[in-house]
Amino acid sequence: MSVTNGGASAVANGGASGVVLLPDRDPAGLAEVVPPPFTAVTYPWGEPMSVPPEVLAEVTVYVPPYMGTPPSGLPLAGMPRLRLVQLLTVGYEAWRGIAAPPGASPDPAAAPGAGAGTVTVCNAEGVHEESTAEQALALILAVLRGVPGDVRAQDAGRWQHSRRQALIDSRVLILGAGNVGRAIAERLAPFGVTVTLAGRSARSGVVALGSTQYATALGEADIVILALPLTEATAQIMDATALARLRTDTLVVNVGRGGLVDTEALITEVAAGRLRCALDVTDPEPLPPGHPLWALPGALISPHVGGHSTAMGPRARALLADQCRRLRDGEQVRNVVA
Repeated sequence: MSVTNGGASAVANGGASGVVLLPDRDPAGLAEVVPPPFTAVTYPWGEPMSVPPEVLAEVTVYVPPYMGTPPSGLPLAGMPRLRLVQLLTVGYEAWRGIAAPPGASPDPAAAPGAGAGTVTVCNAEGVHEESTAEQALALILAVLRGVPGDVRAQDAGRWQHSRRQALIDSRVLILGAGNVGRAIAERLAPFGVTVTLAGRSARSGVVALGSTQYATALGEADIVILALPLTEATAQIMDATALARLRTDTLVVNVGRGGLVDTEALITEVAAGRLRCALDVTDPEPLPPGHPLWALPGALISPHVGGHSTAMGPRARALLADQCRRLRDGEQVRNVVA
């Protein structure tokens, strides 16, 4: 554990505005952007429970580890002064029982450590969207152009010429019309494809999930990209019925959450050779050794790295600095999640 912006004495006294508790890496350098009068304290990444109780008692802003630790595994109950939880992920499904709707006061009883005040939970909107869009595009091009097969052929020292599928003129359906979905659409535009965005409600340039227009787009798509948050409404939105509606040889790309797809139904379709898939997220996750997805010739899997790129650090540091400044100056923080 390390302390900056005031030293150990500031922790003991609570500092003018309390402690900002941060992971020491992924990304690194978060402590450097915490403005005075806050005191930045870092904990070993993945070990938030190692923070001494006297430090937890002074925490005003808490940044949980990036990926993989649900609220139940975090030391929230020891933070009576906690006012802001700043996530390093865009997804926040595990925090739904703690977060308050934008503009509403969180229920102190539902927020461990809230004490006499309230806790606001914010996600990392603006940090990962563009990088995730790059990953989606990389997966698409890799599958269409046969890159996995080329890598295997290179390993074997074998020249393997074949005709490859082009992205141009493809029909692409993107499930998710938020920042990630729109970032993907923007990057696809120069490739000469037809893009349909599907979201929770119909609006300009967006068809509603479950609508007639959506069903038509689903049946006509060459590529379906999942970029939705995981909620009760979107869980397994790509189930056996939806997968059966897809044209033969459709590519299913998931950069949202693994739970958006019925994994067993997807395995059945891909194993039969009717569909292909490219997954940056899976259900279960991490994908365990021996899982059937690993061995499917029509599947390309990356280990949830869409947002975990060199772009993450600078953007996360800028977001944290702005959030601390807003909290210090009595302004509304950004990215409050419901």
